[in-house]
Amino acid sequence: MKAKILTIGDEILIGQIVDSNSAWIGQQLNMNGIRIEEIISIGDTRAAILRGLEAAKDADIVLMTGGLGPTKDDITKKVLAEYFGVELVFHEHSYQRIVKYFEMRNFQLSPSHKQQCYLPANAEVLQNDRGTAPGMWFEHEGTIYVSMPGVPMEMKHLVTDRVLPRLQDDERLTPIVHRTIRTIGTGESVIADQIADFENNLPDHVKLAYLPGRGQVRLRLTATGADKADLMAFLDKKVIELQGLIPEYIYGYEKETISEAVGKILKQRGQMFGTAESCTGGFIAHRTTEIPGSSAYFGGSVVAYSNDIKMRILGVEEATLKAHGAVSEQTVSEMVKGALEVLNVDYALAVSGIAGPGGGSPEKPVGTIWTAVGNKKEIRTKKLMLTNNRMRNIQITSNYTLNLLRKFLLEQ
Repeated sequence: MKAKILTIGDEILIGQIVDSNSAWIGQQLNMNGIRIEEIISIGDTRAAILRGLEAAKDADIVLMTGGLGPTKDDITKKVLAEYFGVELVFHEHSYQRIVKYFEMRNFQLSPSHKQQCYLPANAEVLQNDRGTAPGMWFEHEGTIYVSMPGVPMEMKHLVTDRVLPRLQDDERLTPIVHRTIRTIGTGESVIADQIADFENNLPDHVKLAYLPGRGQVRLRLTATGADKADLMAFLDKKVIELQGLIPEYIYGYEKETISEAVGKILKQRGQMFGTAESCTGGFIAHRTTEIPGSSAYFGGSVVAYSNDIKMRILGVEEATLKAHGAVSEQTVSEMVKGALEVLNVDYALAVSGIAGPGGGSPEKPVGTIWTAVGNKKEIRTKKLMLTNNRMRNIQITSNYTLNLLRKFLLEQ
């Protein structure tokens, strides 16, 4: 089954909001054996919507988001009625739902909300339990059209609870199975060289995609076929093959993050770690604590942005800072030692650098970052030379340092 996504709204075209809806819809459809052929973004005008519908009509299913609100610029229903050659009719059940929805919340119902209940005569209503605008299901000339609100919470509810269950028995569905292998520590070209024979020997129904980002590369294996169980078993074998080819780079699978991978090791051992962060400003601690249950292995963090805090809280020697500077191997080593004592943890990591875009020097240009990990017996350091993109530097440093800690833990 092939699908097209039609997003309606000027706010997307002018960059006021990012079209995260299409990305989410694409993921859900793909997991259910529906192949996305095209995503079309159009403005809030009759002509644009009609052009979009015409461009999408060769798909098996068209999922539309946006233009179902109570304001005058929400014209999707009117244009759909015109496209299908039907009238708008009042849907009493939807109106009564809106009345109850507002009464429960003690909100004032406006006349414009009643207008939301005028729907194309050929629409099959998809009840929206998260908002006021109902979803709509149409079948026209062999194509399924689904119109949904653009509000992410409402759209996700309709896709998950209304649309996908109806599509499960469609004979046009072809099983699609994915496996994602998460790697860190090298680039996609190095990995591609090391697994070239593996990739070349994949059968035609299996594809390998490289998805790089922020010092990591996700490898996505995708298989299509008639039997889902057979596809899953086949990809499981291929994942085991990859484990043997690039074990030094694989840290996790599917949606697992490097933070979760570190936490899993520490939790299994009943050990704790902490962070001493300068240029990352607590970003590593944030990435750790956004994981539920991280209190089992994360003790805390010292954001030592100034030299004064490095000295007073972490015990970095003034002589070290004068002789080598805050961005140095010696400083991050002393930061690790201080964090181990102050936070009373088994392991600690430290970072100090010039994240940018300014502040560099010929000796230490922007993007120079020192990282360190260790325990009371050993400390390991690494110098990174990155770019002048501040947020990118912080993210890459975070990934790299957490991976440095992961490798250190595995060797203990």
